[in-house]
Amino acid sequence: GLVRMGRGYTVEESVERYLTNLSAAAGSCLTGLLIGQSSAQKDFVVLAVKTPHRESEGGSESRRVSSPLDDLDAEWVAEHARQVSRMLPGGVSVLGLFLITPPELAKEAQNTLKRLIFAVEKYISRSRLWDLSEDDVTDRVTLHICSKTRKAVCRTYDVKDPKCSAKPADWKYQSSISSSWPMLTCSVKVDLQIPVTESSSEKCIKDGLRRWAKQIEAGLCLINGRPASDDSELLSGSRKNPKTSQQQTLQAQILVSEEDPVQRCSAVVQTSNGSVCVRGTVHCRAYIHTNKPRTRHAAQAIKRDAVNTVSNRVEMLLEDLQMNEGGSASEQQGLPRRVFAPLPGSGLKVCDYMFPDESATDVADRLKEMLDWEPAEEDIDTSVEALACSSASVLEAGDGRIDGAPQDAPRESTTEAATQQKATHYYAGVAAAAAVALLATATSLLYLNESP
Repeated sequence: GLVRMGRGYTVEESVERYLTNLSAAAGSCLTGLLIGQSSAQKDFVVLAVKTPHRESEGGSESRRVSSPLDDLDAEWVAEHARQVSRMLPGGVSVLGLFLITPPELAKEAQNTLKRLIFAVEKYISRSRLWDLSEDDVTDRVTLHICSKTRKAVCRTYDVKDPKCSAKPADWKYQSSISSSWPMLTCSVKVDLQIPVTESSSEKCIKDGLRRWAKQIEAGLCLINGRPASDDSELLSGSRKNPKTSQQQTLQAQILVSEEDPVQRCSAVVQTSNGSVCVRGTVHCRAYIHTNKPRTRHAAQAIKRDAVNTVSNRVEMLLEDLQMNEGGSASEQQGLPRRVFAPLPGSGLKVCDYMFPDESATDVADRLKEMLDWEPAEEDIDTSVEALACSSASVLEAGDGRIDGAPQDAPRESTTEAATQQKATHYYAGVAAAAAVALLATATSLLYLNESP
């Protein structure tokens, strides 16, 4: 067969409008993310988002910089990519970067893009709990745009190989490419008990989640009741015609063999000071392109979303606890629940995580900052993980769960901790997984327990 020269990118027309408006305003250099879905044949780009402005300490103007490109902060670009990745449903990911520069910087632009691409990959893969498979495309795309001529140059880099050189790629705009992408949805029950030691609790938690991720990966996925593990086409017959089709929703289930992950790490149990429980039901979602997708790719996308949505929340919670070191008091704190908002100009929804004390306004603000668009608050769907609220027998979270924990240990930052305990179930019900109690014992333990 012929060797394809470069990858082909089919790009949503709304991305063209977005980049055109940006380059018109760009006096200096501007970076941003390109987001979409890879497949063996070609890649689809559905969204471009500029890097948000970083509030810098002190006047950065005073720094003498030889070129504006040196001033581009790789860590900040990569951190933005990491946070945006959390907002993407299964099947959708950060595929690369764009860079807009004035003509005199065009020569240096390519080196800068390569440096940024590898920084982004490093940040994103650090949070990833699943392993890449043979099928995963490791080419990432870069688009350099000259702010004066508007000429765009598209190249790819293979992030498996730090020594790789840029390869040319094809970049073509097309209208509504994702409007009929089928959506897979799935609920996954999580019930994990992870032994932790005080000195390295975060590492223990990550290892425990990684063992669970392996179970999910090995699980059997059913799509509309049929096993999805082979190369058969996901969409068949009448469902194929993209011109007429409305977006379909496919129901998925992930069946995991009941092997208890705790058994395998009994050596840890002896030395551990306690355990973290992660319990609850999470809502998973993935979108699949319509270019002859295989059922096993759809299964992989929904499984990865299940792993991501659980690990993202635990990671966010740990970050939150580190920032507000209110440490060892016994407190109830809900894990954030997943909410969705429709992405304009596409058939997709992106997600965010709403902590119990947050509202749709907070979500809208974050989407504006991270994705550079203002969703209407009424478009933010907070219902997917609130279904269990109808259960009337909800007791206070933590009631009778934790032996000897003082129920009302003082905690400076919230006087209404006790009231909050009673209210946790109004927020998230059973669905979003939960409450965390940090116990006032010699070793401060972290529990994630759902309201029963």
